[in-house]
Amino acid sequence: MVFATENGGRRPQADPRLVTGVIFGQLGAADEPKRWYEDLRDDESFSSPEAWGDLSTDNFDALLLPGGDAPGMKQYLSSDILQRHVATFWSHRRPVGAICHGVIVLARTHDVESGRSVLANVRTTALTKRLERGAYWATSWRLGRYYRTYPTYVEDEVRSVLATPQQFDRGPFTLRRDSDSTVGSGFIVRDGHYLSARWPGDAYTFATTFTSMVNEL
Repeated sequence: MVFATENGGRRPQADPRLVTGVIFGQLGAADEPKRWYEDLRDDESFSSPEAWGDLSTDNFDALLLPGGDAPGMKQYLSSDILQRHVATFWSHRRPVGAICHGVIVLARTHDVESGRSVLANVRTTALTKRLERGAYWATSWRLGRYYRTYPTYVEDEVRSVLATPQQFDRGPFTLRRDSDSTVGSGFIVRDGHYLSARWPGDAYTFATTFTSMVNEL
């Protein structure tokens, strides 16, 4: 597994609010993912990631675009260098997975042949407007616009690049998160080599399915 960041070399960090708790120690990551994150911090490939500009898409079997909605995500969501690499990788038709805000990277990536978004003709989900709006309303009294990374909602931006609105699937509304014991209860959308999910509540189902897609190679 290879990790990559904008400039490489330095260990990336999760949004600290998710580790310590968004408000009064609540609404952050569950205990199990936090333990995995601590283990990951000791991984050499995570501690010394490659730079986006140094990547060669020929060297990889799959691409995973993680999510997150803190201000530190903006360079990742808007990078021209990263989008060029993603466009090339997408053309290989190898597994691509994106969850939450990670789908925005694909929405902003132009297909190497058509010039349209790579998502134009596929089915997808992403962070839904209902979930994003709810998180903002629950935290804005203390954090302001911290969880509104852009003025446009993720769902609205993703829908805007699709050939038809019906290609976007919100899935059932729930605030219950899947877990290791409830894999399959999270909501995902698979269209060929592409897999998408909405938020951390879908993460176990998303990760299990994406691993299966990679193993199918």
